[in-house]
This record gives sequence, C-alpha cells and structure tokens, in this order.
Amino acid sequence: MASNKQKVKRFRDPLCPKPILDRAAFEKVLKANGINLSTNHFDSFYQRLHRSGYPPLADFVTELRGESISAVGGGNDDGSVSVSASTSNFRTKNPISSRPGRQAQLPKALLEFLSDNVAAATDSDDKFATLTSKIQMHQTSADGTTTKLAVELQDGHVVESVLMRHEGRTTLCVSSQVGCAMGCTFCATGTMGIRGNLSSGEILEQLVHASKILAEESSDNDIMAEEGIDSKHATKKQKRMDLIRNIVFMGMGEPLNNYHNVLAACRAMIHRRIWNLAHNRVTVSTVGVTSRMRDLTRDLPEVNLALSLHAPNQPMREKIVPAAKGTPIESLIEALDSHMMALTKRKQMDNPQESEVDGKTTDYNVEERQTASKKKRAMIEYVMLVGDTSTIEAAHQLGRLCEGRHLVVNLIPYNKTDVKDKLDCPTEEHMQEFRRIVSSYGSFCSIRRTMGADIAGACGQLVVEQEKKQAVLDIEENPFKKDGKASRVAALRSKKKGAVKASSQESNNWKQQPSDHRLRQLAIATGIAASLFVVSATLLVVQRRKR
Repeated sequence: MASNKQKVKRFRDPLCPKPILDRAAFEKVLKANGINLSTNHFDSFYQRLHRSGYPPLADFVTELRGESISAVGGGNDDGSVSVSASTSNFRTKNPISSRPGRQAQLPKALLEFLSDNVAAATDSDDKFATLTSKIQMHQTSADGTTTKLAVELQDGHVVESVLMRHEGRTTLCVSSQVGCAMGCTFCATGTMGIRGNLSSGEILEQLVHASKILAEESSDNDIMAEEGIDSKHATKKQKRMDLIRNIVFMGMGEPLNNYHNVLAACRAMIHRRIWNLAHNRVTVSTVGVTSRMRDLTRDLPEVNLALSLHAPNQPMREKIVPAAKGTPIESLIEALDSHMMALTKRKQMDNPQESEVDGKTTDYNVEERQTASKKKRAMIEYVMLVGDTSTIEAAHQLGRLCEGRHLVVNLIPYNKTDVKDKLDCPTEEHMQEFRRIVSSYGSFCSIRRTMGADIAGACGQLVVEQEKKQAVLDIEENPFKKDGKASRVAALRSKKKGAVKASSQESNNWKQQPSDHRLRQLAIATGIAASLFVVSATLLVVQRRKR
C-alpha cells in the first residue's frame, strides 16, 4: 500500500542525495564548504566523469586518486575508460579531450570533499551521487526501432524517455517535469497534472541511462558477431547507432516552465568536453510560453525551438490547449520566427551598415531566411485530430499563418490515449492533402513517422497506464524484446564467463519460448481445424443429396 501511495503523490521531495550532474547545486555546495573551482576545473571534472561511463561516486573518486589500475593509462580506442566490471561504459563522441596533457589537475580540496562525501551519511544535506535515478522498466517495439524507458526518480516519481532509432542516427526524447500543467485535451500526460520539476542532473541522467542501453545493444551485437550469429542490427552498428545524435525535449512536461534546469541541461549536452552534441541537434519544444521563448533566444539561440501549435487560429487552439488563453497565436509565431532569425540578427548587429536603414532594422530577405532555416530550424508541431483543426480550411489558415517565414511544419498523427474526449486520427489520404496545402504556402511540411505505437507511444501514456494498474513489468520481462536473440546472447555471455549452469540456462529457455514457435503451433492448429471443417461440410452435402 505504501508503494502505491508513493507513485501517485502530488509533490516532489527534496533531493537527497543530490545528482552530481546538477552543476549549479554541486558548485553551490562546494562554495559553502570554502572550495572555489575555476570553470576549467569544473569542465575537467565532468569530462572525466563522462568518459568514465558514470560509475558510482566511490569508484570514480578512487579513479581520480589514481588508485584504480584499470583507469591508469588513458582510454580505450573508442574513447571509453574502463573503471570497473560493474560499470556499463559507452562510447563518447569526442576523443580530442583525452589527449595526454589536456586534462587539468583537479584541486586536492575537491578530492578531499568527494572522499568525505562518499563516507557521509545517506541523509546528509550535502550528499551527492553519480546517478540518483534508475530504469524501472523498458520496452522495445516489435520492429526494434523504439525503446521506451520508465525512469524512476529517487522520490518514487516516474518519468519517461524514448529512444528512436532512425536510419543512421539515434534520437532521445527526454522529460523535463513530472506531469504537466498545460492540460492539452489530447495528451495523456496532461491528465496527470503537474507534480514537480526535474533538476538539470535528473534530465541528464536520462541520457546516461539511454546511452548504457545502446552500449549494451552494441555489446550484444559484437558477441553475436564473434560467434558467427547473424544480427539484424549489425549494419546499424557500422552507422554509429550506439551514439545519441539528437535530443528532443518532447517527453513529459513543459520545458520552458522549468526554464533554468532545461537551460543548464542543454548547455551540458552541447558542451564540447562532455556530450558534445551539435547545437542544431538539440530541440526544445513548448506549448507556448512567450516570455521564456524570448529568453531562450537571448540565452541559447543556437538550439532548435519547436512550438506545439495544434490549431490554426486562437479560438480553435483554446479549445484543445487550455493554457493558450491569454497568449495570442500571432505573438507565438513572432517569437518562433525571432528565434530562427536570431543568429542572422546577431550577424547584422556586427555589421550595422548592412542591418540598418534610416535607423530601423531591415526585413530579412528570402535568401537570409533560407540560410537560417538550413542552419537551425524553428518548427511547428501540429497534431492531426478528426475535427475542425484538420479541415481543408484549417490547412489554408495554417499555411497563411506561416507564409513567407520558412518555418518547418511537422504534422503528428494522433496516437489514441485514455483521455476524456474520444479523439481519432484522420486518414492517411486526408493528412497528405493537408500537407500539400500547407506546403503550397512556402513552408516545409512533413508528416511525422509513427514509432513505438505497440508500446504506448503517445506522450505520457506509459506512466499513466502504470498509475492505473499499479503494476510495472520488471526490466527483464520485456514482452517485445526478441526472446530468441536475448536467450542466445545470454547463453554466449554465460559461455564466456563460465558462470551459468546448463540446468539454469534450460530453465530460462523454457520461460522464454520464441514467439515464432508459438505462431507455428497456432498455424498448425488452425490448419487442422480448417481441414476438419471442410470434411464435415462435404459429408453433410453428400448426405443431403442421397435424401
């Protein structure tokens, strides 16, 4: 009973221990203890933590003190550093910072603080941990392209992340809040209400969990390749599918309502010495918090900004997005357009003779907008629902709203969720016609590919279902994972380690019967039943003719 109440509580508890990936919180505690680090020292510390694969803090402190033999001598060829057998390492993107002599010596005061922190009581206010969350469960779609993670935070709340494997790249969708206050009528997350913000460290921990899953998949493929077993992911490994290339803040929550933590997380993602993602590979999505959209344009104009519009005019939008009341749709489009042109404007400010005529900033020409759109795109997200917002007239209204701005319009087929209103998705033919009309006004319009529909792919649906049923599958009980491959990889790992007995393996194989085997049995039974039916019908006809 206690665990059930914990899962549906309405507010978040103070974090204890604190995530060490929350740089602001870590710096605050260090200063309170009289330790003032330079920016270079902080960068070096997080660089080493990242390259070590985020081991437990005690192991990392041992490595920093030079007591871990496995960590001495630099990294592996792929950029990772082996710390201990219990650490799931993953390949880092940039091996540049691992060159000898490039890492700054960390102050002795920092090492002493970390050592004392490891030994401190678990309920200490200044206690830190490398990871404060864990993967409660994960599911992979039948086609293997999508993996949804339920990440349990230390106070019992659960958020979701989604790994999407496209051709040649991997995208991670992260959450920024527990629940959401926007109350969109078509979104299951909105039915949860808002329960609290994630710290920047908790946001970044979602990347760590996802990276370790990708690393394990890559390891499984390597094991199978060594044994000569074919793997459908073998070609993907060659395309660096074990690296997260894109991050989208399109999970649970309104990112701009948790602005400072999202901003700090974005800066860590694009930091050259840590995650090193390209600036235009990070996308922040918002329902429309105009003031924060302009703040993001000022503070971090390099990242992408996506506006969840969902309707072509104000009255329609207020019906399906309650938070839209009081925020004119035109002001949102202007803020989105300003973000796309921010870098162009900055360039013009550096060249005032080109940017001003009679004391006023000139309008952007077509070439400038096309260039800005290629470098960093501002996007409009538009969920396709049967009703007023997806009519032909709505398509023309949306096209006129975006006309001349070179914005990207992304049409999202609606995934059914257990929301109050009974909603549905238009036909493929209707969505294609809608797309054609919007494109005719000069915007790039596309229909988003639906991924992970068989694992409750709609935003927030997984967590809502857990709360309704109060039951969660264990991480090892993945109903969509390829059982045949899983059992083979497990057997090969056991063979290498020599730690699993044959009887135990047979028991596991009995529990994990391949789905193909069951399908064959069902097909045989169906064929026999059909044959008996034909024979019975024939005998009946013959008897009637004799009469």
